[in-house]
Amino acid sequence: MKPLVAIVGRPNVGKSRLFNRLTESQRAIVYDFEGVTRDRQYGDAEWFGREYTLIDTGGFEPITDEPLLDLMRVQAQLAIEEADIIIFMMDGQMGLLEGDREIAARLRDTQKPIFHVVNKVDSLKKTDEMIADFYELGVDLYPSSAEHGHGLDNLMDHVAELIPRVDPDKEEEPPPFARIAVVGKPNAGKSSTINAMLGESRLLTSDIAGTTRDAVDTMLERDGKQYQIIDTAGLRKKSAIHEKLEEFSVVQAIRSIDQADVALLVIDATEGVTSQDKKIAAVVNNRGRACVILVNKWDLVQKDNSTAGEWVKELRHQMPFIAWAPVIMVSALTTKRVDKILPMVDKVFEQYTSRVPTREVNEFLQGVMAKHSPPLHGNRRLKFYYATQAATRPPRFVFVVNNPKGIAPSYRRFLENQIRENFGFEGTPIKTIVRERRRRESPDELIYE
Repeated sequence: MKPLVAIVGRPNVGKSRLFNRLTESQRAIVYDFEGVTRDRQYGDAEWFGREYTLIDTGGFEPITDEPLLDLMRVQAQLAIEEADIIIFMMDGQMGLLEGDREIAARLRDTQKPIFHVVNKVDSLKKTDEMIADFYELGVDLYPSSAEHGHGLDNLMDHVAELIPRVDPDKEEEPPPFARIAVVGKPNAGKSSTINAMLGESRLLTSDIAGTTRDAVDTMLERDGKQYQIIDTAGLRKKSAIHEKLEEFSVVQAIRSIDQADVALLVIDATEGVTSQDKKIAAVVNNRGRACVILVNKWDLVQKDNSTAGEWVKELRHQMPFIAWAPVIMVSALTTKRVDKILPMVDKVFEQYTSRVPTREVNEFLQGVMAKHSPPLHGNRRLKFYYATQAATRPPRFVFVVNNPKGIAPSYRRFLENQIRENFGFEGTPIKTIVRERRRRESPDELIYE
């Protein structure tokens, strides 16, 4: 499971610029106006083989009468509680402010590794002058410029020392049974769904968002098969939680999804597909986990013969990136269709762990190339030498070609759709890898062009 690294600090100190630079993305909005980042951005990052998940929080104002800033403060506090490592950013151009002192004092109580960064030190010649005030905090300082990249190597080298390097050759063999993460925004009915599956009220349920305080692992045996069910926390721990802080469920879902094979994404049918549902679904897809979507509270929806079909159609429209996930309309309260969940988990878990023999993959590739010739790249037609399924959990297919740069994303999606059409893989993402043939590698394999 990847460590969580949270970036915290007052508004407009450069947190989003650091997030964008470390994740090599532009997902966090960057603008010189206080309070632009109102919720958290999250993204996977890597520093010389050390992988982690980075969280960009909204500005942290310890004391404020502004409702929005107060909400952002609580969100940042939740990120602090959830994170394994904290990067605390301050503004070198503004100097040490009272808000920085308040945040530093709160962080000292966390007993977590904290890296105090003085940002916006854009001139190396003025470093000593710009960070002088901050020595008052009595901590090691990391002067940097998130905008220009100055000082970040030193910061991240020290952060990376706390992040274990994962050796894929030494990963433990996964258990033969399915590990199921039940995820969704607070109050969608995750715990109630698990209780309905178990046939007992083993997990505390309530109509108050945030009842579940910690993740709970439950072993379930049904029809001779075992399952490990992970109930994700709602809005968590000891903080006084504001009812609008549902978006933090994304960060909590990350931990449970990382431990799972299959994610049960619970969506509240009375609310429709929300932005949080889409964010959590994106985590499932990006993490490469199988998925079954449970539309809960279906008993509360006014419906006719077309309601279910229209609901699924809209869901596919809202979340096209996870269109491969089957959908079940359920009611945890009445237990209607709850008995359909585990059989569907069995089905997608089988697909998630299945492997297609290399001979069948190449026969499939030959048929696809015969119907749809590879595109031209420049004046050269692409050549497919051979293909193989390299791994499972999720299924990963490697295509060996003469020019990987010529494979457009649209053509990769075409290949993925063809794989699904030929081999199924319902309920699981498919990863495709395109690489160039190495010298002396399988020269006698079939060539498709």
